Amino acid sequence: MKAMSIIISILMLATVLMAQPWTMDNSIFNPTGIPSLTFSQVRFNDVDGDGDYDFWLGNTRRAPLFVENTGSPSEPFYSIGTDHLSELNYLGCEVAVSKDLNGDGILDLITGGYSGLHYYVDTNPDYPSYAEVPGFFSSLNLSPYPVPDLADVDNDGDLDLIVGLSEDGAVRVYKNTGSAIAPQFSSDDMEYIGDIGLYAYPVFSDYDADGDIDIFCGRDLHGFVYYQNNGSATEPLWEENSDLFSGLGNEAYWNSGDLADINGDGLLDLVYGTADGPLFCYTNAGSVTEPVWTENTSLFGGTIDVGGASSPFFIDFDGDGDLDMLTGTQMGYIKYFENTGNIHNPAWEEDSDFFSGIDHSIYASVTAADVTGDGLPDLVVGDLSGGLFYYKNLGESLSYNSFMFMGQSFGGWSCPRFVDMDFDGDWDLVVGNEDGNLFYLENVGTASSPNWQEQSGFFGAIDVSSSGSPTFADIDGDGDLDLLVGSSWGDLYCYLFDDDQWTLNATIFSGIETDQNAAPALVDMDHDGDYDLVLGDYDGTFKFFRNELYSADVLNPPLSIGYEYSEFHMVFWEDPAEGSTSPFEHFNVYLDGDLVASTEDNFRFFEELEPGTHIVAVTAQYVAGESTPVDVEILASANNDLVNAPVHLSNYPNPFNPSTTISFNIPSGDARLMIFNVRGQLIRQYNGLNSGDKQVVWDGADSHGNPQSSGLYFYTLENNGNRFSKKMMMLK
Repeated sequence: MKAMSIIISILMLATVLMAQPWTMDNSIFNPTGIPSLTFSQVRFNDVDGDGDYDFWLGNTRRAPLFVENTGSPSEPFYSIGTDHLSELNYLGCEVAVSKDLNGDGILDLITGGYSGLHYYVDTNPDYPSYAEVPGFFSSLNLSPYPVPDLADVDNDGDLDLIVGLSEDGAVRVYKNTGSAIAPQFSSDDMEYIGDIGLYAYPVFSDYDADGDIDIFCGRDLHGFVYYQNNGSATEPLWEENSDLFSGLGNEAYWNSGDLADINGDGLLDLVYGTADGPLFCYTNAGSVTEPVWTENTSLFGGTIDVGGASSPFFIDFDGDGDLDMLTGTQMGYIKYFENTGNIHNPAWEEDSDFFSGIDHSIYASVTAADVTGDGLPDLVVGDLSGGLFYYKNLGESLSYNSFMFMGQSFGGWSCPRFVDMDFDGDWDLVVGNEDGNLFYLENVGTASSPNWQEQSGFFGAIDVSSSGSPTFADIDGDGDLDLLVGSSWGDLYCYLFDDDQWTLNATIFSGIETDQNAAPALVDMDHDGDYDLVLGDYDGTFKFFRNELYSADVLNPPLSIGYEYSEFHMVFWEDPAEGSTSPFEHFNVYLDGDLVASTEDNFRFFEELEPGTHIVAVTAQYVAGESTPVDVEILASANNDLVNAPVHLSNYPNPFNPSTTISFNIPSGDARLMIFNVRGQLIRQYNGLNSGDKQVVWDGADSHGNPQSSGLYFYTLENNGNRFSKKMMMLK
């Protein structure tokens, strides 16, 4: 088995030097697949005309994304659709709404952002293709970041406009003074609705289902403001009645949402975005006048978002055998996510109270390792100041040691990572900084008493220009540690270490989608034997790229299990068939369901068994998991003997060199004598032996005359359906 492993390793080394097969997998940190984008804003409409509600997901990082309902009107399922707006300038597209503003039966696009309001006509009825109408809203004299929506508020057959303002929180309604096919808006025909604080985010909606248009507003505060139309469909009178939405929007300080009947029950539901990015969904399980808001976490929930500048580091912090996640944040906090899943399928639950006392500067990063040999992982934290801060883990609390790195600074935005760079059994430190430089702090102390000293020049001329965030792994499979560094521009730089030199490799991570302030972590997340990639970013979210070099798709079991008996019971098996998709580790041997051994050998002795029937099962253990078992039945007698055994079966001398004589008696019938090595491979076979006393001289060679090496061998006599075995030792 060891020889086979060496061959596999050589082949795999050639493979990993090429571009590795990365697959983005949202399920690890974003189970629903809907991204968490900074200052997210949701606006519903049936954009694709299939009878259910889709929505535009606005944000401040890029043009709004089209999120398509691929389910049904009553059982929605949302997924990212075609990126229809990718060519639009995101500075004018913080939020987008789809309305037929020119009355041609095709939904147009109205956007708001830093550069004001914009109107785009859809010029292709079969596929959205938007052409801007320049200066359409220029006469309204709006401040930056106006937020629009449209509806026919006076029941005259054309669409009117509502705008929320960012600078003063004003909500304004502009009546359409043109027509349904030639709309016009003027500051002279504007109605001031109210001031809800900075950043008003209004939408039109007939929430109370009375046939007129109400106004629902998100804002840069907790909660929502609702202006109920207590007038009529032709003469609106908007008066605040926010009690209907009491208690909603308290999770975040900034909220922008929309009302739509997303589950087809006739009542409007609420979906809203937040400054940090996660979406919240509440369905109304009550009535219009007495709503019962029930959170739905299956449509958009589960996204891990720490608010900004996520910087992941993985360690089994709680000692339960799987990898947990620590991360720094933009606000300087340290967040801890316990892995409540398992080594192959992680699930995350935040439990950051233990780290709440850490508070230095903003843009924190963190690394952890047991640097004192007491079995508890300690912390080193970096931040905007460029310093390092050491916290000793006391079990019940963290103790800050201000003397460990006193007076040391690494130039700002320090990002530390524990790594045993010199393979001497203790933890060294590598620190990135805001200029894109890396510093190597070798532990010249011990595994229980660290003493970190900078070793200049270790990384040569490596400079990633800004905010270097390093991670280390044996990327190319040659036995040493290689380097992957993220930068504030969202670039990834891979450096392979070979012959004491760092060489830039642009192939292995090519095609990986990154964002600003890319913070990589290489970690075998699914425990299949290869390094996967986790990326933190400026938004505070995490992306997971599964490395498909290995997987658990094929885990072949051992082959041809067999059983022999003489003065002991021996079970033997063959290596698995080729084609497994994860590296082999060892065999697991079970006796009557209990694990009794993990071994690289192809056999197992059972010399003391209780009388009766026993089942021995053997599996192949791979990094990615365990194969299905193969098993054999053993029948043990009271004295661990069998009837009809030969009169004797022995060899002399034992140990021997260069030959030994095997003696036995065959009571009746024909027999054959076989010689096996410790891997269960047949070395020599003597057939056609008839009854009587026999002797066979084995010269220590195989059937082709090739001498065998020193070691343990087994000789087996097969007669009348029974097999009897003994051990012998060849010494040279």
